[in-house]
Amino acid sequence: MQTHFSLAALVDPDTAESEKILRACVHCGFCTATCPTFLLTGDELDSPRGRIYLIKEMLENERPADARTTRHVDRCLSCLSCMTTCPSSVHYMHLVDHARAHIEKTFSRPLGDRLLRRLLVFMLPRPAIFRLALRGAGLVRGFAGAFPGRLRGLVAMAPRNLPAPSSVDKPQTFAAQGERKMRVALLNGCAQTVLDTKINEATVRLLTRFGAEVVVARGGGCCGALAHHLGKSEESRRLAARNIEAWSREIEAGGLDYIVVNTSGCGTNVKDYGFMFRNDLRLAEKAARISAIARDVSEVVSALGFNATGNTPALRVAYHSACSLQHGQKITQEPLALLKAAGFEALPVPESHICCGSAGTYNLLQPEIATQLRERKVANIESMAPQAIAAGNLGCMVQIGAGTSIAVVHTVELLDWASGGPEPSALRDAEL
Repeated sequence: MQTHFSLAALVDPDTAESEKILRACVHCGFCTATCPTFLLTGDELDSPRGRIYLIKEMLENERPADARTTRHVDRCLSCLSCMTTCPSSVHYMHLVDHARAHIEKTFSRPLGDRLLRRLLVFMLPRPAIFRLALRGAGLVRGFAGAFPGRLRGLVAMAPRNLPAPSSVDKPQTFAAQGERKMRVALLNGCAQTVLDTKINEATVRLLTRFGAEVVVARGGGCCGALAHHLGKSEESRRLAARNIEAWSREIEAGGLDYIVVNTSGCGTNVKDYGFMFRNDLRLAEKAARISAIARDVSEVVSALGFNATGNTPALRVAYHSACSLQHGQKITQEPLALLKAAGFEALPVPESHICCGSAGTYNLLQPEIATQLRERKVANIESMAPQAIAAGNLGCMVQIGAGTSIAVVHTVELLDWASGGPEPSALRDAEL
């Protein structure tokens, strides 16, 4: 694609990077075939190619974002299916991230939209506040219809019951069982520590069982992805910098083989820290080192060498491959291979490349499209007649679980169960 950026504009490193990305695009349109929003709306501007044209025009002319550009960029799920499809290796992720940051700086959204976005960025990365907010929402859940606009959906999605805070999520070190094969740090995260504490607990049991010493670093927490995808660059970088410093201290104190992430949306973001801080004189080297050793939990369990006890039933499991895992991190085989090694009849969901509609806060900000995508995903899953659904991302689990009665569990919960851990409570409740 031919570009016409001014020399002055290209002084900005983000604009210079976006110009390189734009020049790689050859207008082929392969991306439109796998874009979930284009699939639903049929609008070229709701495809990656259409968004690329809008972003190019906005950045090239150095103008503030307008309502049309904002609307179509907001509708992008950042599922990154287009990056898997693209024959020209266009790095759409970095381009749309830059566009979102530019929109945040230059476009004035309606008041309600601004307030909701600020609420999400303030609340979700702070587990204590998020827990209080969910408890409050739970009290008025039956009156969700009385709330205005998208706040109604936020209240309606509040879980009926919240788990108590888990001791696993406190800063500490868990010793490896038997011979120590590696030392890893676990990203315990933010929303996950409130909504589903079982995931981190199963992860710690699984990793230590197969010889990993697991550290929950003091000062770590939210990876910054939620703020990042809302264009809140400063907040995202602040949260990311905390993790970088926390893990760097652990590297200096006792060494780390890997940073383990069990929420794939977070993993994609952590693996991109090196790019995010590439121009930061203080943190560039540390960030690059962190990104280099960041791994999804399935990668680390595979490296440790997984063995099943053979005491679990051969459940038929529909494996949902989260977009951030298959498109963002290019991890497609490890989770399925591990589930099969655990003795489950694990099969990929039909149309596995199409997003479920969760996409971080997307299901709260774009509920109509998110609901259509969830219904499509659930229909594909239920066509398999599975006994359980496995996924490697909490957001997907919550989104899919809201549309089906089939038990939804994290992949690590099944692997933990198959190697000596407890039966996942979701399966017990389903009486499988």
